Amino acid sequence: MNKLLFSLLVRLQELMNREEGQDLVEYALVVAIIAFGAVTAMKALSAEIKIAFETISSNLATSL
Repeated sequence: MNKLLFSLLVRLQELMNREEGQDLVEYALVVAIIAFGAVTAMKALSAEIKIAFETISSNLATSL
């Protein structure tokens, strides 16, 4: 039983020391942060864009 626990502990330590997937995780975090920023910016701009299109629409309707 002790040998099994020791081998599991050694395997867990080996997995924790591996650095193969770190780059992928870092890139995924950067992409997630950029996507979050883009969504936030679009939400902030959506009201202004809506107002601009409504103004253009009303100006076109009154000019005809």
